[in-house]
Amino acid sequence: MKLLLPITRPLGRALVPIRLALRAIRRNAMRATLTVLGILIGVAAVVIVTSLGAGARDAVSRQLDTLGSNLIFLFPRSTSASGARSRTVTGRLTEEDARAIVRESTSVARVSPTIATRVQVFNGDSSYSTQVMGVTSEWFAVHRWTFAAGAMWSDGDALLKAKVCILGQTVKTRLFGSQDPVGQVIRIGNYPYRITGVLDGKGDLFGGDQDDIVVTPLGGVRSRFARMAPGTVHSMTLTATSAETTDRAVEQITSVLRQRHRLHEGAEPDFEMHTQKEIQEVQQTIFTVLTVLLVAAAAISLLVGGIGIMNIMLVSVTERTREIGIRMAIGAREGDILLQFLVEAVVLSFLGGVAGAAVGAVCVAGIGHALGWSMSVSGVSLAISLIVSAVIGIAFGFFPARRAAKLDPIDALRHE
Repeated sequence: MKLLLPITRPLGRALVPIRLALRAIRRNAMRATLTVLGILIGVAAVVIVTSLGAGARDAVSRQLDTLGSNLIFLFPRSTSASGARSRTVTGRLTEEDARAIVRESTSVARVSPTIATRVQVFNGDSSYSTQVMGVTSEWFAVHRWTFAAGAMWSDGDALLKAKVCILGQTVKTRLFGSQDPVGQVIRIGNYPYRITGVLDGKGDLFGGDQDDIVVTPLGGVRSRFARMAPGTVHSMTLTATSAETTDRAVEQITSVLRQRHRLHEGAEPDFEMHTQKEIQEVQQTIFTVLTVLLVAAAAISLLVGGIGIMNIMLVSVTERTREIGIRMAIGAREGDILLQFLVEAVVLSFLGGVAGAAVGAVCVAGIGHALGWSMSVSGVSLAISLIVSAVIGIAFGFFPARRAAKLDPIDALRHE
């Protein structure tokens, strides 16, 4: 037992400031509650914002993954042609371009030329305006579409521009409700089309419904609805062989198309490309900037809370001047008084941090449930929030604590 005394005595002395701080907080519970409110709001805001940013990034990443993987989007573009008269030339993409890209580009796995137009579709008395997409069989693999019912049309149907189609989930629900539409006939514009299948649902992407489509062979859409020149298409979607070869695939596609479109060196290309990786990087940049701005706004609440703690501690020093004088008279040193009030400020700030983290975690769970996102509070964000709250207590509590420690004992004892 005697061996333990040298250990327990320093430990007991170390706990004295904490006991005094908790006793002072209990004496003024209402004031302490109002003091920590600013810290609580600031920490809760930081936890919510960081979790919301992470949840939004994950949600967007999952949405982009529904498009496919390693995608490259190719579109025609208008260019200015020089000559006797300057004029604008609109680029053209063709099915032969697609075949040449696959043939000559080692880093391109698949190419899906597409024609898209908006058409009214009918089933009996029900009608609906939707996007009709003319595609090749590669489109389903490129965009990773699977079938909820039925199957894709045959190669013969595509070659003969047969009037066959596949419905997205939204169109299927609008025209048939819960009925099975496979094998039935609908009217697209003025033409009867037989339904061969129904696609699985993918949901929304950037506010657009991916399931609001009717898919049919490319040639039929071009001749019946789009009225385009033979072989031309609106756009192409390509897949690189891997994420690492995407940049090389872009270079190869550019080389093939410049050669096929007879563009001399230095001429402005009549096509443009965007990659899935570029879209993801833009999204990440946007979310990072927004998160930083929102965290900065939340930091203002922490700053206000810190100022509140400093003001309350200054009031507390004034109210307890006589108590400080008595402690100094019975042997308390300047460092003891400094530590007492500094610990009190840190305890107040830390309590606000703990309460803010708890409130933030509850809010994150509620927001995640409401939005249908997979959101959680990371241990890193919680640790940072608690550390920041403790640092604020030290930073804003030091001035009042130093002021208390510098009081003259005799003047303090005379204070009424």
